[in-house]
Amino acid sequence: MITSIKNPLIKEIRKLHQSKARHDRQELILEGTNLITAACEINYEINIICCTEDWQTKHPQLWQKATKKSQRQEVVTPEIMEAIATTVNPDGVIATAPRKYPRVSQLPPNLGLIIERLQDPGNLGTIIRTAVATGVDALWLSEDSVDLDHPKVLRASTGAWFKLSMGMTSSLSSLIKNYQQQGTQIIATLPQAEKTYWDLDLTIPSIILIGNEGAGLSTELASLADQRVKIPQINEAESLNVAIATALILYEALRQRMILQ
Repeated sequence: MITSIKNPLIKEIRKLHQSKARHDRQELILEGTNLITAACEINYEINIICCTEDWQTKHPQLWQKATKKSQRQEVVTPEIMEAIATTVNPDGVIATAPRKYPRVSQLPPNLGLIIERLQDPGNLGTIIRTAVATGVDALWLSEDSVDLDHPKVLRASTGAWFKLSMGMTSSLSSLIKNYQQQGTQIIATLPQAEKTYWDLDLTIPSIILIGNEGAGLSTELASLADQRVKIPQINEAESLNVAIATALILYEALRQRMILQ
């Protein structure tokens, strides 16, 4: 059992709390029972898994599955678990795993998301979860956004992170133009648009452009769109949270597509 915070392995895991270390080592952190379960379900490779004795006792079958898929296994004290976890009250298990993205097909998506300069990891995790629930094929993120493998992104996605094709790119405009040339409808979400998202035909191949939480879409990306739509609001309400706005449009796409089935 590892009992010292000075243990070399513990030091290396704690470094992965930082984006630079995750990029340099091409590793990410999987924290909590839900994420470990999701990783095991799709046979996602695990480098190192650490758990407390209490967690090991409560989850013998999951521990057995995880150990078969991991290169190294360690039992640690609750104090060490708190030191390597990114949450305040960890549930007793954490693992490191390879970064495996971009993992996006070169084929145009039937329903896709392109997100520009998103900053909040909770928002991105929620969007990923909603995207999987509504049948999104692919999600692209600008490189100046929050990391796809930010620990909070993975936790907020509640396992959906493993089920969605995702990537980051330095040129969203090039990506958009490429998909347009292949016949994909590009939709910009803008508060000043005349159309509402209800007016769209979302049964055809479509990509929805989502902007920064505060500033929205850049003029450059908005100008490339085939359609510009808003989410109607009354009583001069503040603009909707980006994850909620995305969910509304995605579920409208799902509704329209289910009618055709």
